[in-house]
This record gives sequence, structure tokens and C-alpha cells, in this order.
Amino acid sequence: MPPTEEGYATDLASGISLPVPKGWTGSSGVVGAGLTTGEYPCPGDAGQKCVRGGVFSAPAAALDLKAATAEEAAKKDIAVNAAESYGEAIYEGITSHRTLKSEAVTVAGQKGYLVRWEVVTKKGDDGYVESLAFPSPTAKGQLVVIRSGFDINDKAPKLSVLEDIKKGIKAASGAGAGSVGSGGNA
Repeated sequence: MPPTEEGYATDLASGISLPVPKGWTGSSGVVGAGLTTGEYPCPGDAGQKCVRGGVFSAPAAALDLKAATAEEAAKKDIAVNAAESYGEAIYEGITSHRTLKSEAVTVAGQKGYLVRWEVVTKKGDDGYVESLAFPSPTAKGQLVVIRSGFDINDKAPKLSVLEDIKKGIKAASGAGAGSVGSGGNA
């Protein structure tokens, strides 16, 4: 388990920390971090657990995502993110989607890019999915991808929570993130 800061989930490989909103569960990892809230039985398979809101980070390379820029990474990742968040096994597939956002953003002081879709599922709640990519603030030449999925449901978090999470993402304190000599106390 990587060193963590109170109130944050740390993705050591990406060199970032995600703020954990009140009522959410944060999990830190050597490769990847996650935030979840509102666990419930999945509509297509009650034996699996779904969440009303989830935000997960990982280096693009760990997702086998090959891209030269943050924009390319986000645009390549969104369909995969949608399928994994609201796809066949759990929601019996996505029947349609529409792009809500496709724009440049700044995250943790880095110039990134995000794509947000609204997806319509065959079974259960529809949802919002977002793929956000940006250069790691601590590991030169490495892209970070943050995948988010929020149900469209009165019990699900509002999209303003996702905006607050993105604003609170920061370089992980003491994270080497694979770069030599970045130091810090663990």
C-alpha cells in the first residue's frame, strides 16, 4: 500500500492523489486508485456489486492505451470506459450514447483533455461516463487516465461531485511515480 494522505486516495504509479468526497470510499494502490459510493446489486447480475458513482485512475500504459497526447488518449478510452462501466455483462449493453463534453482541461496543473458521454442502457440505470487524460505531474512522459461513471438516478451523486473531484486532484506527496530521484518521505 502506498503512503496516503488523509482524505485522499493515492495512485502511486500515476503520481496523483484523488480527493475522497464525504460518504465515499477511497482506495489507494501502487498502480491505480479508486473512489466509489452507493454500492448495490448489479441489474444484469445480482451476484456482482455496482456503484452509483465511481472514479478510477491508472497510467495509460497500464490500460494498454497507446496515445501520444491527452486528447488522443481520452478520445480512444471513452468507448472502452463506457463498455466496462455500463456494458453487456451488467447492464445488457449500451443502446446509444451522446457526447456531452469533449474539451481541454487543466488537472493538477497539467494540460489535459476530457470526453463525457451520456449512455442509455438496455437494463437498469443509464449513466454518465467520462475519460480524462493528462500528463502525470510527477512522472515525465507518462499519461494518466481517470475513468468515471455516474448513474443517472436520484440516489446517485450529482455531476457537481465529479467536478469537485477533478478540481481536487493533485500531485501525490512523496510519490516517486517511477521517476528517478523524485524523492520524498514515505
